[in-house]
Amino acid sequence: MAMTLITTNTSSDAATSDFTTGIDSTYKLYIFKFISINPAESGETFTFNGSADSGSNYNVTKTSTVFRAYHSEDDSVAALDSQAAWDLAQSTAYQELSRYIGGDSDTASSGELYLFSPSSTTYIKHWYSRLSVSQEGVGDPHAQDVYTGGYMNTTSAVDAVQFKFASGNFDGTIKMYGVG
Repeated sequence: MAMTLITTNTSSDAATSDFTTGIDSTYKLYIFKFISINPAESGETFTFNGSADSGSNYNVTKTSTVFRAYHSEDDSVAALDSQAAWDLAQSTAYQELSRYIGGDSDTASSGELYLFSPSSTTYIKHWYSRLSVSQEGVGDPHAQDVYTGGYMNTTSAVDAVQFKFASGNFDGTIKMYGVG
């Protein structure tokens, strides 16, 4: 199936990256590509949420699970683990996609998020993401591969998505594609 580029948001010292148009019944799958997402300060957490009212509120109820693989630069730590503290259970909070992203010019996070059938008014909306992260701010610098998946527990159409850091501004590019 072909991917069609719908929107490119290029942020420079922005608080959020909002996608408030283009998420409709045209496609059954939307893919968001994160390219060199870099927070203003080291150690920040990258998040997302959905909206069922064209971006007036980002508060869709979500359930999710998170795990990651990581390896420190000095080879002192390497592991694969569940991140239960990042999981949501019927929560309207922003979903954490990655933590401790470095803010230096040589660090960033890149990856993608898949959102399935957001315009359905019959079914919940499944999604999953995978991000590669240059981690700083906790212990030794690490490379992380973070997997997050879950569903938005609503039968209302999800017609907008917002990405932001838990605090502070960021630079980077997020592209939204439709598939089908």
